[in-house]
Amino acid sequence: MMKLFVSALAKFLVGFVMVAALIFLPAGTLAYRGGILFLCLLFVPMLVMGAVMLARAPDLLRKRLDAKEKQGDQKGVVAVSGLIFLVGFVLAGLDFRFGWSSVPLVVVIASSVLFLAGYAMYAEVMRENAYLSRTIKVEKGQTVVSTGLYGVVRHPMYTASVLMFLPLPLILDSWYALIPFAFYPGLMVLRIRGEEKLLTAELAGYEAYKKKVRYRMIPFIW
Repeated sequence: MMKLFVSALAKFLVGFVMVAALIFLPAGTLAYRGGILFLCLLFVPMLVMGAVMLARAPDLLRKRLDAKEKQGDQKGVVAVSGLIFLVGFVLAGLDFRFGWSSVPLVVVIASSVLFLAGYAMYAEVMRENAYLSRTIKVEKGQTVVSTGLYGVVRHPMYTASVLMFLPLPLILDSWYALIPFAFYPGLMVLRIRGEEKLLTAELAGYEAYKKKVRYRMIPFIW
């Protein structure tokens, strides 16, 4: 348990420092309200969720810490996703430094609420699905989860991620940063297609589940 705690804490701190650097270095100052707000919205709930998983679901925490994608076609999706965040954070910081754009406070607040709603949905998905991992794979003894949010859409985790990260540039007070992040939902579509191909081939009952729950990510749309 101590090894897991140290590993989780180390990854948390490294993630915090990396994101903070990508935001504040381009901004040229720590007095960046949007950057501070985003760090609080992202890392405070992350710390709480990590502590809860450590205490109640250490196996799930271990899975969430394993971010090394093993599917060849998905490695490209993960790489492009990382590039989107890299470009988006840097662009938001530069936007703040040079005053290219400004987001109305009411939009920042609405975007923050949407981000937290996505975070809450993400937490519920982790509560419902003990097999949830950051990489695409089928585990020994894994069964199809079809209740709760999984009874509405087949991939609620990706729905939650879009709810969180699409409004992220607006939290950072940047319209220009929306440009790279606009590609994020399309990447999730590609990831879902690859994941469903694997699940259909290797997870018993998934084909029947697809017929029961028609929509992948957005109810009545897709």
